Amino acid sequence: MTGERAVVSFGLKTSPVHTSYQAILRTWQQADEMPEIEHAWLWDHMLPLSGPKDGPCYEGWTLLTALAAQTRRLRLGLLVTNNQIRQPAVLGKMASTLDVVSGGRLVLGLGAGGTMPAGTRPSPEEQPGLAEYLAYGLAVTTPAEGLGRLAETVAIVRRMFTEEVFDFDGRYYTLKSCRNAPKPVQRGGPPVLIGGTGTRMLRLVAEHADIWNVPGPPHASPEFIAGRSRVLDQQCAVIGRDPAGLTRSVQLILQADDAPAARQAVAAVIAAGFSHVVMAVRPPLPDNVPRWLVREVITPVREGLALA
Repeated sequence: MTGERAVVSFGLKTSPVHTSYQAILRTWQQADEMPEIEHAWLWDHMLPLSGPKDGPCYEGWTLLTALAAQTRRLRLGLLVTNNQIRQPAVLGKMASTLDVVSGGRLVLGLGAGGTMPAGTRPSPEEQPGLAEYLAYGLAVTTPAEGLGRLAETVAIVRRMFTEEVFDFDGRYYTLKSCRNAPKPVQRGGPPVLIGGTGTRMLRLVAEHADIWNVPGPPHASPEFIAGRSRVLDQQCAVIGRDPAGLTRSVQLILQADDAPAARQAVAAVIAAGFSHVVMAVRPPLPDNVPRWLVREVITPVREGLALA
């Protein structure tokens, strides 16, 4: 993406697994008191993805609503909502309600959810994320169907945010006389964030998203995500969209015992063109994670940007 460097915002992600509600609430309220941290995020999984399989794992939208009611400033959302779990109109109603509860602070994060090529049947041991689909009776679709369903979800929720009543007759979803009141606090509804890296997904992002999110280090290098960002620019050009109007978001996993490496990782993704930075800190955690992030990562990185 060309042009002037966008203003960088920093956020915190807490994975609601192998911890307590009280601990998550305490971290979010600590972050809410620190203006350097502008947004906070949860995930959308039903079972732990690592560690003991029988450990606690909180449902994302329920927890997000509780946290929204007990914070006052942070923008908030899920990275990202699994589109296979909730019907689009139900999700639109949930998002509208949460935007009201939060006073207009929701970002609607969306992803395609569980997909795999037709004819493949990996075991949960081969693909650990598959276990929650089997345990909760969730659908696993082909990538093409997953993208098609996601596109229809975005179309439905945006109409729910802005129209009084409408019908929808899509390939995957059909609505008759859909009404949604109250509307979100944010005019036009919460901004839509879509996560993913595939080229077909990036076309969908170019067509529908306000924010694009991608995993960064340690899962993907700054060079890789910069390359996918260039592909997104190309997809925007195909449909005539100005790529500068699409926020580039990245989530990183940091180690609290290696602050220099954390700063280096964050600086690298900003240099790669990403201005919306979401940071998760891997256990063992400092007593006050938001304060550690501000002191050891955000402030030094901002100072470095000012000198660049």
